[in-house]
Amino acid sequence: MRQVVLDTETTGIGEGHRIIEIGCVELFERKPTGRTYHQYINPERDIDVEAAAVHGITNEWLIEQGAPVFAQIAPDFCDFIAGAELVIHNAPFDVGMMDAEFRRLQLPLTREFCTILDTLVLARDMHPGARNSLDALCKRYDIDNSHRELHGALLDAEILSDVYLMMTGGQTALLLDNEDSDTQEEVDLDIDIQALAADLPIILANADELQAHEAMLTLLDKKSGHAIFRR
Repeated sequence: MRQVVLDTETTGIGEGHRIIEIGCVELFERKPTGRTYHQYINPERDIDVEAAAVHGITNEWLIEQGAPVFAQIAPDFCDFIAGAELVIHNAPFDVGMMDAEFRRLQLPLTREFCTILDTLVLARDMHPGARNSLDALCKRYDIDNSHRELHGALLDAEILSDVYLMMTGGQTALLLDNEDSDTQEEVDLDIDIQALAADLPIILANADELQAHEAMLTLLDKKSGHAIFRR
């Protein structure tokens, strides 16, 4: 399965607002491929002061960077996400913003060429009644987001990819005791339980082993009055 973990930053919230940054991280069969998509965009409208306080992006900065308008980046962006399952935290917001941009260009809407997985819905199902913001999930799954002073689309997509994999069991953090020291080492494992189970041989006890097993149960009967194993 090809998945694209996606986040956007915008000029604000509500009708008429525009996307100013897109960040994407590609996963294939639940593993990061190293491919990313990142683009700043000229929204052709003012950025709300409240939004700028969250992501730190201003109209002046975008102009200085020579950021293109959405119509210029749409072909490459659509090529990157086409056919993928998009993994998004609070998907209705980001998908709604993307669809508004696509409508302006008379392009197909997101769900016409992608499927959507909303990690906020997933988190609420897994942790009902708990806080399920991206920051709260990082704390719950012990993911370091200390470098996240401001929201940024690519940084948030990278953090969300780590959160998503931990939430869905693709990577398990184990603390292994070191026999030679008091220190512990944290190891990330990518475990496919079904694949492991399919490769395990089934070994039946032979006659001598069954006889020894029965002798042990008889001994337990004598000592305790009954062997629980025989129930």
